[in-house]
Amino acid sequence: MALSRLQQLGTYLRPHWRNVTLGMIALFVVNGLGVYIPLLIRDSIDNLRQSFTLQEIIGVVIWIIILASISWGIRMLSRLYLFGVGRDVEFSLKQGIFEHLLTLEPAYFSRNTSGDLINRATSDVDNIRRLVGFALLSLANTIFAYGLTLPAMLAINVRLSLFAVAVYPLMLITVKIFSQKLQQQQLSVQEKLSDISQLIQEDMSGIALIKIYAQEENERRAFADKNRQLLKANLNLAQIRNFLFPLIEGLSYISLLLLLAFGTSAINQGIISIGDFVALLILVERLVFPTALLGFTITAYQRGEVSIDRVEAIFQTKPKIENSIHPLDFSLESIQGKITAQNLTYTYPGEQKPALKDINFTIEPGEIIAIVGPIGSGKTTLANSFPRLLAIAKNQLFLDSYDVTQLDLKSLRKTIAYVPQDSFLFSTTLLNNLRYSDPLKELFEVENAAKQAEIHEEILNFPQQYQTLVGERGITLSGGQRQRTALGRALLMNSPVLILDDALSSVDNKTATNILKGLSQERKRTIIFISHQLSAAAQTDRIFVMDYGTIVQIGTHQQLVAQPGLYQRLWQQHQLAETVS
Repeated sequence: MALSRLQQLGTYLRPHWRNVTLGMIALFVVNGLGVYIPLLIRDSIDNLRQSFTLQEIIGVVIWIIILASISWGIRMLSRLYLFGVGRDVEFSLKQGIFEHLLTLEPAYFSRNTSGDLINRATSDVDNIRRLVGFALLSLANTIFAYGLTLPAMLAINVRLSLFAVAVYPLMLITVKIFSQKLQQQQLSVQEKLSDISQLIQEDMSGIALIKIYAQEENERRAFADKNRQLLKANLNLAQIRNFLFPLIEGLSYISLLLLLAFGTSAINQGIISIGDFVALLILVERLVFPTALLGFTITAYQRGEVSIDRVEAIFQTKPKIENSIHPLDFSLESIQGKITAQNLTYTYPGEQKPALKDINFTIEPGEIIAIVGPIGSGKTTLANSFPRLLAIAKNQLFLDSYDVTQLDLKSLRKTIAYVPQDSFLFSTTLLNNLRYSDPLKELFEVENAAKQAEIHEEILNFPQQYQTLVGERGITLSGGQRQRTALGRALLMNSPVLILDDALSSVDNKTATNILKGLSQERKRTIIFISHQLSAAAQTDRIFVMDYGTIVQIGTHQQLVAQPGLYQRLWQQHQLAETVS
């Protein structure tokens, strides 16, 4: 697993190898200068015993200042390159996540909460950015610091250098012991953060419902509970970090104490010069910061490991609904709108009982069909199968003479205008919502579609008319206005097939009937009308009655009312409800 994560890390970095290489070279030069300057100081101190003029001392000081300034400039350059790589990877990952999510079927989003997905695309990607930016820079800096400093120390005195680094194996063992715990705690933090993000997202979307039922206190307690869990997870992580990092830093300073203890004795014995001793002190001091920083690097790596797994879980999810290897493309104008089902059967993943079972029918071009039936009879599942929002099998559903599973998905969905039960609107103007399928549509075309959807007159009563902002998910509109706006959006597509999945449930029977009458007079598109409003359904050419995933009756309203069966019972219930109301 660790190897695969490193391989994945390499995949992230590969497109930016030039900047990574330049950053590494800059870091190498910086560490090389960091070793050279102490050796220069050593030579200068040893030369003080000989004839060394003030002018020469000033020259050495100026040269050291110049080298230090060059080192500072190159270090800034290395940070720009490597931190820039982190930002580039962050941009690429966010773009990739969003584009990949667009390819996944709606069922994926019912299994994975939006709060968790948002958290992966933000917090987890940010952790990966730190890994390929800060952690990469810190790790490279540590490797170069040790790789260049230790040989210089050993060249001065092997024994003293080994004393100075004797505690480092203990430091690595300590890190190894705590690394697993750090990873577990980091995963816990990410999960708790996803939970709280999901709660915030849901509560902001359902704020009206919260107020209607006066549930502010319950939601406050629910948030406080999740917030407390997140706090506890963060405190547990901080507790480990606050114990580990000072421990690592304390161990690193033991090396300095050992050098002080044994170095003075070596000077008295003439084993090393004073300049050598000062150089060793400076060189050991150079290792303290990379060693102390190693703890933060470990944290960034642990977070990055968890986040890589969480982000890659999205990328590894393959779309269940894709184009065939050689999809059939066609022109929109060539489609007549004939729909045929042959033993159409579909079972939801993880379920045993089919949601649709052996459904057979033919809908002629321009025909208006109503689909009615009890709740849970499979009406919406059938509607979702037409534009392939479900992974239906081959040779079961046909548009004209084409198997829908062999058609290009984008072309198929342009052919079918679908208004689902949830009339989702974007947080923008009514005009932009209506012409969402084609932002270049002229205003008069938008108005015509709005008139067909019986919403035009109400839009004109708004102060900003078509420029009215509808708010998040259309919250500023009534349920009926949202549904008719969504209908207008679908009508503007001018597709040969129109599917209305209970899309007029919030519209009164009279208005729904008027809309259907207006659409039926045109006879330029095939319309499938799914509804519980039987008075509106009665105006259609034929009615399909569904029950338990099958079509149990087909006929006109007059035929079905005269037949004993499910439709007759539904109509009688409807008539009774009308009488009571």
